[in-house]
Amino acid sequence: MNIKDHFQLPANIGKILIIQLGDVGDVVWSTPTFHCVKKAFPEGRLSVLVREGMGSLLVADPAIEDVFEIKNHPGGFLTKELKHTRLVMELRKSRFDLLFELRSNDRGAFMGYLTGAPIRASLYHEDVSWWRNLLFTHLLIPPPPPEQRIYGAAEQSLRIVRGFGIETPETEPKIWISDQAKKSVREILAKAGISDGFSWVTINPYSRWSYKEWGDEKWVSLIDRFWTDFKLGVVVIGAKNERERAEKLIGLCSGRAFNLAGGTTLAELAGVLGLSRLHIGVDSAAPHIAAAVGTRTVTIYGPTDWRDWAPVGDRHRVVATDMACSPCHRMGCDGSGKSLCLENIGVDSVTEAAAGMLAKDV
Repeated sequence: MNIKDHFQLPANIGKILIIQLGDVGDVVWSTPTFHCVKKAFPEGRLSVLVREGMGSLLVADPAIEDVFEIKNHPGGFLTKELKHTRLVMELRKSRFDLLFELRSNDRGAFMGYLTGAPIRASLYHEDVSWWRNLLFTHLLIPPPPPEQRIYGAAEQSLRIVRGFGIETPETEPKIWISDQAKKSVREILAKAGISDGFSWVTINPYSRWSYKEWGDEKWVSLIDRFWTDFKLGVVVIGAKNERERAEKLIGLCSGRAFNLAGGTTLAELAGVLGLSRLHIGVDSAAPHIAAAVGTRTVTIYGPTDWRDWAPVGDRHRVVATDMACSPCHRMGCDGSGKSLCLENIGVDSVTEAAAGMLAKDV
């Protein structure tokens, strides 16, 4: 195991695997890293290993040849282990020359070790299990923070490959949408009653963490304003377990609204967001995907730090409180599960930000 502050990779790298077992936002923000590695080894074959369901976001990416997924198989212990063994055998059969693991979790380290790649690279972490670091052949000492803060989460993985001599000119995430996903999206929109030529925006009101959510009554007011002020319909997106909440929300609105929560795969969601004039939502996966397919965004932030995760650039806006305690990174105020910094953000502030983004289309 080599631990250094920089490495130089051999030039004859043929097959590369990048392991990213994080959430949707982590995968999206890693796309610049995928492309920088591919540019460093243009003749190499790049593969990516992600969690179940997230591979659909990457299958159309021209830099990636193979996408592997760790699936949550049903059945008993032996059945699950047998299917996991098949994945490991498939990875070993690929005979990777180089492997990057982009996170600090044990599972990614273990899967990387089982591939048998002769160069298994990652960032050195002190606050992990004692054996995690032992599974790599090359560990990069975390570089010191830059003098000026770098906004966005792309730096989390770019700093790893940069330490191995790979240039990192690309910093903005990008997702390609397959023809199959585009076809499915057209069918989904037609089934929902959204006709061609009808102009609409998307919103994601919900997060799996309630302390990141804005009030439903504010979303109702915002949806109604989009219709009265801008003559724009609203497509509500979200997870399957949020569909019923979205239906109730829409039932309170006088503006035109459609419920697609739980009605798409991740690839189809990317296609929906790509057709949206604007995306407005809370801190969740959707703003990352929207920005990566080229759609403008307005994201509402409370206790989490927008500087770490919000889409960057003049096509994107953040609405946050001016409370001195925010961001606090806590799961709600005083253990309540609710965040006053979000409750203090008014509908006018979000409407004004959205109007500014829509005006850029003119």
